[in-house]
Amino acid sequence: MAGGAATLVRMTREQYLAAERASSEKHILWDGAVYAMAGASLAHNAIVANLVIALGTRLDRSACRPYPSDLRVRIPGSDRYVYPDATVVCGRAQLEDEHHDVLLNPTVVIEVLSAGTEAFDRGEKFAAYRTITSMQSFVLISQDQQRVEIYTRGPEGVWSFREHRGGDVTLALGNERTVALPIDALYAGVELSG
Repeated sequence: MAGGAATLVRMTREQYLAAERASSEKHILWDGAVYAMAGASLAHNAIVANLVIALGTRLDRSACRPYPSDLRVRIPGSDRYVYPDATVVCGRAQLEDEHHDVLLNPTVVIEVLSAGTEAFDRGEKFAAYRTITSMQSFVLISQDQQRVEIYTRGPEGVWSFREHRGGDVTLALGNERTVALPIDALYAGVELSG
C-alpha cells in the first residue's frame, strides 16, 4: 500500500489522469490503485518552500530548474504517477502529453519524510524512482531533526549514500555538475519536533 493511505478506487492510467486533472486534491496512482495524498505539516511545507527558494537561487541562469510538488512524475514502464515534494530538471523537461503536467525526466527527486510515508518513500518509491534513467540524486529530508540523506547515481549506475546533519549538501546534476545547499537554509524558520 502506497504510504499507508487507504485506496480510494482502482483506475486505468487514462482514467486517473482525466480524474486528477479535474480534481482539486492530489492523488497518486500506483499499479492501478489511487491513493489520496494527505495534507502536509507546517514544518514539511516550510522545508519545501526553503528548498525551492534555495535551489532557485543557486540554479539561476543554469540549465537546471527546480519545481515544487504540484508537478506529477511518471515512473517509466508502469502505471505509477507520484508527486515528489520537489524536483530538479536539467535541460529540457520531457513531458508526457500536451497537458504539460507529467514530468518524465527529473534529474533530482526530493521527498520530505513524514511518519505516514517514510517507509514507502525509502522502499518501494525509491526503487521505482531508480528506474528513471535521468535521475542523478534522490534526497530524503527529515522534518523532525536536521538530517538530509542523499543517494547519488554513480557512473556505473551504482547508488551511493551520504547523510548530512550540518554544513552543505551537494546534489549531483549529471555531467559532473553539482549544486551545494546549506542545510541551515533548508531548515530556516522551521521548528523541529525531534
